[in-house]
Amino acid sequence: MALKATIYKADLNIANMDTHQYGDYQLTMALHPSETIERLMVRILAYARFADDALEFTKDLFETDEPALWQKDLTGQLIKWIEVGSPDEDKVKKASARCKQVAVVTYGNSVDEWYKRNSKLKTLSNVQVWKLSTATTEALPQLCARTMQLQLNVMDGEWTIIGDDAQVLVEWEQLQ
Repeated sequence: MALKATIYKADLNIANMDTHQYGDYQLTMALHPSETIERLMVRILAYARFADDALEFTKDLFETDEPALWQKDLTGQLIKWIEVGSPDEDKVKKASARCKQVAVVTYGNSVDEWYKRNSKLKTLSNVQVWKLSTATTEALPQLCARTMQLQLNVMDGEWTIIGDDAQVLVEWEQLQ
């Protein structure tokens, strides 16, 4: 019998003083049996970076032709395509041709090698690549629970995400 996904819920409150973005988001995510808690929490941070009421989690690990998150306009056209991890360069290029904005949120020890190997990404003007520090991704699982209350504060470029029992300083680097 195949393993089923585990459902996680997060109430995410964002207070971004840098961009004057404030909002409350109720997120429901499925944790695929092959997915780690670290990746689940990175998906939440990816949502927070590009937060919008129309931004949705997809079935990315169940459906390989979908990203981790996407946003569509009222006609169903893709506007944002957000990958998490180290996706295949061809998948990002296809998304770049279909969407106005494409982003990759990378993490882990092999990010620099992945970025060097996928040098054609640098030619795509509508693609952003964000790298999360290892310290951030190693600390994120301590915030995770099946039902989470998360507060994200952003001020002067410093991101802090606070849970019930801990807080994590989020260190981003924009590679592209």
